[in-house]
Amino acid sequence: MTTHGAADPTTTTSGTRPVWSAPGADHPLDALVEVPGSKSLTNRYLVLAALADSPSRLRGALRSRDTLLMADALGHLGARVDQVDGAPGDWLVTPGPVHGGTTIACGLAGTVMRFLPAVAALADGDVRFDGDTEALARPMGPVLTALRTLGVRVDEHGQEGRLPFTVHGRGGLVGGHVDVDASGSSQFVSGLLLAAARFERGLTIRHTGPTLPSLPHIEMTVAVLRAAGVQVDDSRPAIWQVAPGPVAGRDVRVEPDLSNAAPFLCAALVAGGTVRVPGWPTSTTQPGGLLPGILTRMGATTSLDGDVLSVSGTGQVHGLDLDLSAAGELAPTIAALAALADSPTRLRGIAHLRGHETDRLAALATEITRLGGRAEQSADGLVITPQPLTGAVWRTYADHRMATGGALIGLRVPGVRVEDVATTAKTIPDFVGLWTAMLASPAATPAPTDAEVVG
Repeated sequence: MTTHGAADPTTTTSGTRPVWSAPGADHPLDALVEVPGSKSLTNRYLVLAALADSPSRLRGALRSRDTLLMADALGHLGARVDQVDGAPGDWLVTPGPVHGGTTIACGLAGTVMRFLPAVAALADGDVRFDGDTEALARPMGPVLTALRTLGVRVDEHGQEGRLPFTVHGRGGLVGGHVDVDASGSSQFVSGLLLAAARFERGLTIRHTGPTLPSLPHIEMTVAVLRAAGVQVDDSRPAIWQVAPGPVAGRDVRVEPDLSNAAPFLCAALVAGGTVRVPGWPTSTTQPGGLLPGILTRMGATTSLDGDVLSVSGTGQVHGLDLDLSAAGELAPTIAALAALADSPTRLRGIAHLRGHETDRLAALATEITRLGGRAEQSADGLVITPQPLTGAVWRTYADHRMATGGALIGLRVPGVRVEDVATTAKTIPDFVGLWTAMLASPAATPAPTDAEVVG
């Protein structure tokens, strides 16, 4: 394997953030990549474990900035989250009474800032929420409005509907009914669902907005609630009813993060060859489970042999028209792949990405254009028309998925320099190490045979 760019060089831009010269791939890949556990599942399991009636053990939990922020926040609220001796990937969570008189550092983690206000409403005192500078732009209004509807006092200390704010806990919450416009994020619904069984009367949530993005993430929340013994009725569209009752402690294994597998699997299409990811579930609530079908449409051959997903490509990428409303978190990776395709791509159903870690639609359009491509925003997505690309600094806007998108383009385009690649630590603790190993190492297992084709 030869590369254009050293394995892990960093310099400084004209600003203050370091840049990483994204290595290129000049030969087909043949790699096995073990992807860390799911951030979405880890943080849901952590919240439920902190509210449970007995201790829980999370096996293979992700340890990244977002999950460490969640563990630390739950510790401030009264739970204990300990690493299990001899099992560095496992956490033991011991629940306790929810305490106030503390501040929650949210960082840039949407799951922390949106899942924990409803938990804080159960506290015996005030809980202040604050975060990174970039987090102050992320919408929080629907969560705060829902809590006020339920009788919780919330004081805002900055821009309306944004961090920072203080939830004045009173030791419990009656619950009842609440309307929520979750058009901006499914996390607004999930955050209320996770705490609802601890409300005196439970909670019925009705979504009132025109769209409901990332529905699989709400389905994921419902699934983990039911696995913990919580009664959830989701038989009516856009209405969820959670009965009051105990939350069971569990011993659970966390699935690999399928969305974080996306840049590695997409690398097989860009460079040619095969990339394999072990631990791929046969069924999942993760939006990343849609990847095999999407990549097949873009030119890949995909197969599942046991729990090993293999994606093979020839170096040719096809454009497509794709509704990503169920899996918006895949959009930065698919957009980067589309910039290298042989025909235009239209990504639809992702207007809500304007309120993520950054305005992802604006960021993707800007950075693809910076490299010489053509990417235009539509009302609910992007239209990407491939053009010859040249190397330049790919800015990340403190967004981990923007960083991995730049690395993907750098496989084919010499001179791509990814700004602040360390932001990937939000969900992938050692992205650069995994990426470099994928390019340099042969697969650790033979190619699948007699595999089940997925797509």
